[in-house]
Amino acid sequence: MILVVNPHGGQKNGLAVLREVKPVFDAAGIGITIIETEYAGHARELARSLDLGEADAFCTVGGDGTMHEVINGLLARPDIPGIPLGQIPAGTGNSFLYGFDCLNPLDAANRIIAGNSRPIDVARVTLDKQTLYAFNIIGWGMVTDILIQSEKLRWLGENRYTVASAIEVLKAKRRKARLTIEGEVFNGHFVFVLACNTQYTGKGMRMAPRADLSDGLIDLVIVREATRMQMLRLLPKVFDGSHVHSPLLEYIQAKEFSLIPDVDETVNVDGELLERSPISVQMIPQAIRVLI
Repeated sequence: MILVVNPHGGQKNGLAVLREVKPVFDAAGIGITIIETEYAGHARELARSLDLGEADAFCTVGGDGTMHEVINGLLARPDIPGIPLGQIPAGTGNSFLYGFDCLNPLDAANRIIAGNSRPIDVARVTLDKQTLYAFNIIGWGMVTDILIQSEKLRWLGENRYTVASAIEVLKAKRRKARLTIEGEVFNGHFVFVLACNTQYTGKGMRMAPRADLSDGLIDLVIVREATRMQMLRLLPKVFDGSHVHSPLLEYIQAKEFSLIPDVDETVNVDGELLERSPISVQMIPQAIRVLI
């Protein structure tokens, strides 16, 4: 088994988590090749270039960003391997594992050892002739502003997403764009468009409670117009998913969509901030398998 460890991501506790889980793998007789990442994008390079012929799993100790890199590295290979992926949480949000109630590193390690895998969909995202893959979210508008703001608030730890959300809600910024969902066109102003493959984003925000990782669909959560007070009232509801009942919000499941903003702006793809748009998204059903 290959185990890629990110010692720099999240709260920088990747090596401490490794020390915690390694005895579990040793006791189970699982042979591990441990590789520490040294820079941003290193996990992507490893997944794209390593010889995986003898490996029975490709696992990470890190957050969703490390998993995003590995998925993009594997899917960029000319011979996409069927090797299952595993994740041991050591990030800040761990949104992917949150949906599986698997936030304890020892629990995650034991699930990997059990060897039960399931297929999950991946979104193919095209931006300015570049193609990459998302397993969690694609965001534009306020949701991207929140991520940018949260990066400035890392000293707050897990609370940074909530504080950043409140700050951006108070700004109440709207943007003009052309959104096309499976051929249906929506022109106008938007507060945000968030496309979710997973139910959770940020730290426990259940943004897409109807999302299914293997249904071949991405769940679009759209807010076009809302006052500051309406958004402040809506914000607490994202933690239990009850926000989807609000008339402020549109919730659409689709196989593909595209977004063309009037002004070229930053897009959030699995937490990676890309300063280019428009974007085009197509779902790839059951593109990878994960040990969970």
